[in-house]
Amino acid sequence: MIVVTGASRGLGRALTDRLIESGEEVLGLSREAQDLPFESIACDVSDYEAVKTVAKKLKQEKKELTGLVNAAGIASMNLAVTTPPTMTQKLIQTNLVGTIHCCQVFAPLLIRRKSGSIINFSTIAVALGLKGESIYAASKAGVEGFSRAFAREMADFNVRVNCVAPGPIKTDLLKGVSDEQIDAIVSQQVVPKVFQPDDVCDLCEFLLSPKSSSLSGETLNIGGV
Repeated sequence: MIVVTGASRGLGRALTDRLIESGEEVLGLSREAQDLPFESIACDVSDYEAVKTVAKKLKQEKKELTGLVNAAGIASMNLAVTTPPTMTQKLIQTNLVGTIHCCQVFAPLLIRRKSGSIINFSTIAVALGLKGESIYAASKAGVEGFSRAFAREMADFNVRVNCVAPGPIKTDLLKGVSDEQIDAIVSQQVVPKVFQPDDVCDLCEFLLSPKSSSLSGETLNIGGV
């Protein structure tokens, strides 16, 4: 089984659909209970006890976990000095703390079988230092730093940890972003275009498979920097 957070929409939903189509058993986590066409549980990843309850359920059902994808996240484009403290906390708690919670709780299930792959989502905004995304980038930079160190901690157990850092992808997250803002980001990428969810899914499928057994502790920027 593969656990995917943020599975109700965006990249998390696209990846969940792709994995199921490929024959994988997937458990999707989303902040609120929803009627989804796959096995899912309502779980706020920033709530450690809620995440722990999901892991306990998997243990009780004797599910064999093979992978974890931390796709749950929120974005906010705003200058740091005009970002409300509540939004700062929400970004850090969901993007960084939520990712850490899931790794802490689900990694032991991978350690037990001495195999597995973890994918944590970052953003190309970290590498590019994008104006108006400083706090969002800070939350994701924390994810990248955590993932590099966590990969070393998991290496002895044959569990790999990598980050995927997309540029602009055609999902709901772009609805509130102007064409001018998107163009400004895309122009700084090595591959100057807006990507499709399938591009991210292709990379994630590779990272979850044995074909990527030589990769761990890496951040892969979709679009290039």
